[in-house]
Amino acid sequence: MMAVRDTRDRSAFVKLFDHFAPRLKGFVMRSGVSSHQAEEIVQDVMLTIWRRASTFDPHRAQVSAWIYQIARNRQIDIARKENRPMPEELKEEPGSASDASQILGVEQESVYLKQALAKLAPEQREMIEKAYLGELTHQEISAQTGLALGTVKSRIRLGLERLKHELKDLKP
Repeated sequence: MMAVRDTRDRSAFVKLFDHFAPRLKGFVMRSGVSSHQAEEIVQDVMLTIWRRASTFDPHRAQVSAWIYQIARNRQIDIARKENRPMPEELKEEPGSASDASQILGVEQESVYLKQALAKLAPEQREMIEKAYLGELTHQEISAQTGLALGTVKSRIRLGLERLKHELKDLKP
């Protein structure tokens, strides 16, 4: 982020984009936004990051907290613009903990998830990543990999059971 902020380094921005875009899409979609709209929001957020990089202050917030706050604000703007009720996840409650601490919590959970995913059998991890990160249906995974639909479903089910067990062991 500092290279983007200080020297407008495009390759650093590409790395930043590659790291945060999929995470932001998942973050946005959890509030009930469609995949297509989530992609548009992510594009807008990343463009905002490029344009406002000079305003980033590492002493005030972590990069992830700053980026997630921009995404959250963009979602609120869109919800207001469309004049629709705001999803519960986006509403601020009076006296609630700061967004930075919540975002830090999400970042810590993602670390646990990565560690747990690394412990899965490669074939289970691949199926889970395609289903949940790639947002493919079981049928699409079957067609893409050439595996039987039952095999895909079994690997996902077994992988999720193991993931649940691994996460329970990893969290303090």
